[in-house]
Amino acid sequence: MSVTGSISAISLGATLYMPCLRDDLFSALIGVRRIPGLRSAVLCLEDSVLERDLQLALTHLAALLRTLAAREPSPADPLIFIRPRSAAMLDHILCMPGVEQIDGFVIPKAHADTMPAYLALPLHDRHRLMPTLETREACDAQAMRRFRDQLLAVQDRILALRIGGNDLLQAMGLRRASHRTAYDGPLGNIIANLVAGFAPWGFALSAPVMERFADTALLREEVALDIEHGLLTKTAIHPAQIGVIQSALAVPADQAEEARMMLAEDSPAVFAREGVMCEPATHRGWAGRLLERAELFGIADPLPLRA
Repeated sequence: MSVTGSISAISLGATLYMPCLRDDLFSALIGVRRIPGLRSAVLCLEDSVLERDLQLALTHLAALLRTLAAREPSPADPLIFIRPRSAAMLDHILCMPGVEQIDGFVIPKAHADTMPAYLALPLHDRHRLMPTLETREACDAQAMRRFRDQLLAVQDRILALRIGGNDLLQAMGLRRASHRTAYDGPLGNIIANLVAGFAPWGFALSAPVMERFADTALLREEVALDIEHGLLTKTAIHPAQIGVIQSALAVPADQAEEARMMLAEDSPAVFAREGVMCEPATHRGWAGRLLERAELFGIADPLPLRA
């Protein structure tokens, strides 16, 4: 399966979910009222749209696609993805004029039994997929190994695996406490297992949303933990979260300098810096991703986790 173009999962930044029921999609994404800082968006036709409103949401999507097709794309445009309800709905969307302007699709409730129906569809060469790990199968190591092996055959099509934190908690009959990060409860173990199960095979993963969008201090704390787990993009549900997430993705100056030293052609095999052993052969991958983050989100002194 050949995929044209190159998108890095890190470039997604804070990915804002927007229900297709909105009648101002173009304006909010690209037009005069574009959401500040927006790098990527998912236009949702699944959980955020009631069954009775589905036709209206599809009408709004079709109008957006026609508008996108009628204009010249700009490098400043955000990456745009669509989250369909099912493979049958995605098949319908792929017939809409202008769908080739979309960067890809978020696959809901993805696992080894549901994914083949999506992979069989006639996707455009540029379309990248982001399967969402949000069902009980994500808690089953054997099921995830089976899914990983399936995705390895189409890895160039997979931009990132999105972790659906709220749905995973719902599968356990739980909801996150208001004052705690995703890593403070059972979801933390699931995230760690998913990272261990996919990241060593070259898959990027996206951090789950924090639904309490007014608590910016807790959000900064959670993004710091996301980064420690190698999750360098995160779902957002409110525009106010975008700036917080993306500023937290900025790279501390001392880490950027350390990464440059590790990637330097004349770097020794092992060296010490400020009392820390640095081994370029071991940390080259980390250094490359960190400098990519710095290029996208800048270099800054670390923010305090709480004011």
